[in-house]
Amino acid sequence: MALSAIIGAAIGSAIDGADGDDSTLDGALGGAVAGFAIRALTPMLLTYATGWLVLHGIGKAKDAIFEGKPKPARG
Repeated sequence: MALSAIIGAAIGSAIDGADGDDSTLDGALGGAVAGFAIRALTPMLLTYATGWLVLHGIGKAKDAIFEGKPKPARG
């Protein structure tokens, strides 16, 4: 089992056990699933954020370079 799932299960169990309504098993399962989901989604989110920042930076650089220059006429 991955460490993130174990930590997620422990945290989920503690949070679910704090209210005292039912067993902590469903909180542990939810925490383990959340741990796996975070572990799987983190690389995708970081890749998306890096790509967005690069494209945003390219757009800002293009605007800074071509600012004030007239656009060529089409036609």
